[in-house]
Amino acid sequence: MAIMLPLAPPAYTPEEMRARVLHQDADVLIVDKPYGLPVHYGTKSTDHLERYLPWLVAEDAPAPRLAHRLDKDTTGCLVLGLNETASTRLGKLFLAGRVGKRYWAVVKGRPAADEGRIELPLIKRQVPGCSRMMVDHEEGKHALTEWRVVAEGAGGDGIGAEGQTLSWLELTPRTGRMHQLRAHCEAMGWPMLGDPIYGRDWRVEGGRERAPTVPLHLHARWVALPWGPPAEPPMTATAPLPPHMRDTFQRLGFAPEAAG
Repeated sequence: MAIMLPLAPPAYTPEEMRARVLHQDADVLIVDKPYGLPVHYGTKSTDHLERYLPWLVAEDAPAPRLAHRLDKDTTGCLVLGLNETASTRLGKLFLAGRVGKRYWAVVKGRPAADEGRIELPLIKRQVPGCSRMMVDHEEGKHALTEWRVVAEGAGGDGIGAEGQTLSWLELTPRTGRMHQLRAHCEAMGWPMLGDPIYGRDWRVEGGRERAPTVPLHLHARWVALPWGPPAEPPMTATAPLPPHMRDTFQRLGFAPEAAG
């Protein structure tokens, strides 16, 4: 028999969670997922997004259903279906790659070009303490990421190493593999700032590795769903930067409007 751990006290109030709704109609809910909140219950974290979802619909309505996933430490646009028909349709759109997605990330280093594509097959491997994606040209599954450099700055004062180049990338995943953006950036030599798995950002205390000195800098900035008739523009939502990335942008002189 599985042992269920008691739920942690709620980290958010109903009002705080409702304020994170970016779009809501009869079929689709898009929320701004907070940093550090898993979308599902897990043995390592008993606070999760699904426990808050009933607050976002009428008391007698079914709970919203996740159409895709975001990692625990990734923030931003998360799409959910509000009924069975919508959930099925959303699942088909995501599976067919018809959902537009743009992520913002701060990475360590600077790509040699201003834009490009990463087409490296990925496979999940178990390593001590976690599962992670690795490039494997023989057994890996196709994974494609488009990227462009929006701006660059210099680290210091707790954000990266002193004088280290930090780049703001806009990332567009064309496939949806686990940890795809994080693994692809690491493979190219620009690991994401604050990534506890791929970022090489661990600090050592008393001979033991501890958590990264800054949170993961990966944000699902924008999503577009082809929902209405073909002639109509897609349904879109844009998520504001989370506090830790907003602070980093300000300190590095990055202006969100520069992304266009």
